[in-house]
Amino acid sequence: MRLPPGWPVPSGGGLPDGVVTADQADTGILSQVIAAAFHDLAPSRWLITDPDARREIFPGYFRIYVEHALAQGVVHTTPDRAAAALWLPTGVHPPAPDPDYGARLEAATSPWTGRFQVFDRALERHHPAGPPHHHLAILAVRPDRQGQGIGTALLRAHHASLDAAGMPAYLEASDLRTRALYLICGYEDHGLPIPLAGETPMYPMWRKPREPR
Repeated sequence: MRLPPGWPVPSGGGLPDGVVTADQADTGILSQVIAAAFHDLAPSRWLITDPDARREIFPGYFRIYVEHALAQGVVHTTPDRAAAALWLPTGVHPPAPDPDYGARLEAATSPWTGRFQVFDRALERHHPAGPPHHHLAILAVRPDRQGQGIGTALLRAHHASLDAAGMPAYLEASDLRTRALYLICGYEDHGLPIPLAGETPMYPMWRKPREPR
């Protein structure tokens, strides 16, 4: 992903207590955290209907996301690595995936790759073309740590950087419960829900930057 000169990509400096910037050494544990957090979500059940296969496949699948975000964006986590927020800067046109993404996706998700490809295309069709923004690709909290405000803390840490830069944010909420949480954090619905056959749709959302305090 090549960004126009001058684009802000927060480096993680000045993060609040309880939020740290992840690095390559965190790839494995954060992939496991995301896999566990997302295991029972409706989109996950649609991607892989067999829960045992889902449990086996998801860590390798989400490792692709973590590695991409570490290389091209910013990943925030907690000191005990109980959560992850993956942010990717996006321009007027959504960036193309890594050249080897297709091969890696097939290796990680076979024999369910077709559904993952349909899922990718659905998200791509709904992703706003502009203005430049940061995409919250994944926000996940380990199941035993959910409900403690950790996800909100990770959001606020990056929102502060975005607000200072005048940069909006975009995400896809996985269900109505998470949509409600994002509404509280300043997001608004952005277009129609993203349908997935036989499951609850995902909800595209947009956050305008706020004036820094």
